[in-house]
Amino acid sequence: MVSSGMHPTPVAAEPCARLLESLRTVTCLGSKKGQINVLPKTTLVLGGAASGKSAYAETLVLNTSTHCIYLATAQAFDTEMQAKICRHQNRRGPAWSTIEAPLNAADVLGKLAEGQVCLLDCATLWLSNHLMTENEIEAEQSALLHALRLCPARVVVVSNEVGHGVVPDNALARRFREAQGRLNIALATEADLVVQVTAGLPQVLKGQTP
Repeated sequence: MVSSGMHPTPVAAEPCARLLESLRTVTCLGSKKGQINVLPKTTLVLGGAASGKSAYAETLVLNTSTHCIYLATAQAFDTEMQAKICRHQNRRGPAWSTIEAPLNAADVLGKLAEGQVCLLDCATLWLSNHLMTENEIEAEQSALLHALRLCPARVVVVSNEVGHGVVPDNALARRFREAQGRLNIALATEADLVVQVTAGLPQVLKGQTP
């Protein structure tokens, strides 16, 4: 992901742990404890950095399937990203099968089967990977959307909302912000269910939760 170069302010670990645990164990909106729900074909979960969007998306999938597929787009280029990936893996646990696809998410979606439920986390890192490798973004986005339409499995896509901050001070970051906005609009148009997560609280923008 393109960074502004600012270092995040440390946050107390205990409150964050409590928030993530509550997101992991709470049932989805409208569901009953222990109930297996049916998600729509495509779901988009949006949120800012550290908003709880990934944990909420994991909960949606876990309440839908007993065997979950995690389509990972992150690449561990440094120790900070390695630690973040490790935290996500530990939080998910053994119910998930992980497929790493930093660039070829569309190919993976094309190989999934009906009855499976997949979490693509996240579209923002997928986009960043293609920007950094100087791939044709419009073509890659079209291929991803086409794969989502044809995918027989149910898919939950996590993506960052990056339009609420200041205008970036460099051309690459501005290009990323514009590309992310266009991708989010396209994903939201394609999705049957769109949920915005802010401070761990989900708000339905389109469709209905199961």
